[in-house]
Amino acid sequence: QVQLEESGGGLVQAGGSLRLSCVGSGRPFSTYTMGWFRQAPGKEREFVAATEWSAGSKYYADSVKGRFTISRDNAKNTVYLQMNSLKPEDTAVYYCGASIATAQAMSASSGTIRSWGKGTLVTVSS
Repeated sequence: QVQLEESGGGLVQAGGSLRLSCVGSGRPFSTYTMGWFRQAPGKEREFVAATEWSAGSKYYADSVKGRFTISRDNAKNTVYLQMNSLKPEDTAVYYCGASIATAQAMSASSGTIRSWGKGTLVTVSS
């Protein structure tokens, strides 16, 4: 399995931006569909965005469309989540996940994830 480690979280004011990174090691990174999920206090983990190995197919949760952008650099074994126009409701622990399923399948179920990172905390103040 691939091992994942997130970074880039922090405290930001509403309207600000952050870029999260997730670096993979172990199995060939480029063969995986990569995604971001988040979990707010007291809530279930929810899908945010996903990109397939070729980066040609991407899916986003409705709540982040137009504000967040997922991208990947297979040469660097890294997937990114650029988050703009952040809102207090975006506050959560953000997790990176790897799957052999399609991005569409990942968007429908976190059960498709084979490897998770430990997460990085994003706090958006109002």
